Amino acid sequence: MYVRDAKNRDEVWLLDHIERMGLDGTAFRSRDYVIAVDERENERAGFGRIHVHKAEDVEVCELTSIGVLEEWRRQGVGAHVVERLVQTARDQEFETVYSLTSEPEYLGQFGFQRVEPATLSDILQKRLTDKQDSTTPGAVPVRIDSDRFRMPTHLRDAFKQARPEDDTEDKPEEGPEDFGIDPDDATYKYDTG
Repeated sequence: MYVRDAKNRDEVWLLDHIERMGLDGTAFRSRDYVIAVDERENERAGFGRIHVHKAEDVEVCELTSIGVLEEWRRQGVGAHVVERLVQTARDQEFETVYSLTSEPEYLGQFGFQRVEPATLSDILQKRLTDKQDSTTPGAVPVRIDSDRFRMPTHLRDAFKQARPEDDTEDKPEEGPEDFGIDPDDATYKYDTG
């Protein structure tokens, strides 16, 4: 399992999963995303984005649209996506990284701390209001100094062993009835009986 920068060919996949998960796709640019990939099957497992907000006198870095496919959850995938995003922000010389999230406890395990909305820049205050009015009604602001990110050991270990959860046991086998076919009365083109 590894995390890489998104490529143009990932755009449709990203847009599809952002919509399915009800995440914020504002000002979508695939090059702002990173994607967690299972190298054994080349299967994408999760993603996230850095959104840099620019105004006349300030630039602010926000982590947003972080999502993990259901079968990959609870295995450190999201943690490694967040780690890569914070590293990218640090490489771009952002000392502070923000997120407007409905899951502050999740980000808290990495060192993010809640902040009062009134202390945010005007850009992030407007963004918070927009997110609360649209995709994330329970959003609260959190922040971290980019050099203070810490990865819990159990999440690092889980990521090394990550495998998609097999949910085929819970699904009944499909039969002709699922497609509107009455198996007792149906005739088939190549029926030899």
